[in-house]
Amino acid sequence: MANRKNAQATDIAELLQKNLPLELLGILHETGELASESGQSLYLVGGVVRDLLLGRPSFDLDLVVEGEAIKLAEVLAERYPGHWAAHRRFGTAKLRHGNWSLDLATARSESYSRPGALPTVRPGTIQEDLFRRDFTINAMAVHLDPTHYGKLLDSYGGKRDLEAGLIRILHQKSFTDDATRMFRALRYEQRLGFRLEQSTESRLRQDVALLDTISSDRIRHELELVFREEHPELALRRAGELGLLGALHSGLRGDGWLTEKFTRARQCCNSAPWLASLYLALLVYPLNKTGVEGFIQRINPPAKLANALRDTVRLKGQQDSLKAEELAPSAIYHLLAGYSPEAVQANVLATASKRAKERLELYLNKLRHVKPSLNGDDLLALGVRPGPRMGQILQALQDARLDNKVDNEQQEKALVEEWLKKQSINE
Repeated sequence: MANRKNAQATDIAELLQKNLPLELLGILHETGELASESGQSLYLVGGVVRDLLLGRPSFDLDLVVEGEAIKLAEVLAERYPGHWAAHRRFGTAKLRHGNWSLDLATARSESYSRPGALPTVRPGTIQEDLFRRDFTINAMAVHLDPTHYGKLLDSYGGKRDLEAGLIRILHQKSFTDDATRMFRALRYEQRLGFRLEQSTESRLRQDVALLDTISSDRIRHELELVFREEHPELALRRAGELGLLGALHSGLRGDGWLTEKFTRARQCCNSAPWLASLYLALLVYPLNKTGVEGFIQRINPPAKLANALRDTVRLKGQQDSLKAEELAPSAIYHLLAGYSPEAVQANVLATASKRAKERLELYLNKLRHVKPSLNGDDLLALGVRPGPRMGQILQALQDARLDNKVDNEQQEKALVEEWLKKQSINE
């Protein structure tokens, strides 16, 4: 048994040596020595350990100190100048240096006064710190002190579950304590190609109603994390199968339609913030106006995003108008002006009408950018009196541009002069 333990320790040390930059590796050694000299124990913990064992190394490292993380971080900040921030209330610190970062936290335990409540935290041992985590594969640690450097601490079978491809909660009250772990479970399951361990899946199905104990902001944050995944539709499909989407709103679906639309969204849009908004707009597209208001209330998005979701569903109701046989570019513009770009793009992807899609794309890619060359000052110089008439003329110039009746400043001036001449005759 002793030989097996030594071999395991050597393997983790070799993984660190193989996957981390020399500078970062040196900092881990030095930090472990500093902690040991002050009578503290230091561990590399959580997702980075999981990813090392999976061959997916990260340079953003989480460290836990059985002792005082702030004091240790202060020493490190002196030796490695960079951006350093301490959160003394929580006993945590973050150090950024070059392309890497270190998060240091004091080992702690947590307790929950009620389902969904934020935890009450107190200093604890590394075992307690690992036990408060979400899944066994995230509840492993690696010793960084010189005596035990590289030794894997795996009290809850995380390595075994990694090898078996399982997502397993640490205890039966895990989802009761924090129901957002349900969405996290599906993210890991789909990202890693794993499956929920049988009793974990059973417990999740039983505890779906506990999502009602979670605040709107926390629910929205979990959805945002889902949308950051490479293929978020996979987690949403599972969320639909297991009842999580239905718990947020009965009209949400994680089906093949959504998979197709998300795939097309990635093909047309590669900006992360835009893509996340577009994903959410596509998710709510099947809802009606009442349904989208209920969903907005459930996740409490920022006002701009909430309006984009409303616009998505409202614009869906304009499909018949967009499918009309004869529709001038200016008419398309006036139908769509005021809708958020995310809503227009979502409808481009979602509509089943080829004609509506073409007109939505025309607006998105061209018409919304068309402006007249002349402005208010130019109209004053041409003799247009201030007042509502000026706004009407500017709009008429824009329409003329949209419909290709004019295409330069001189033609716009000629058109204004013609209008003024007609006005003078009528007066």
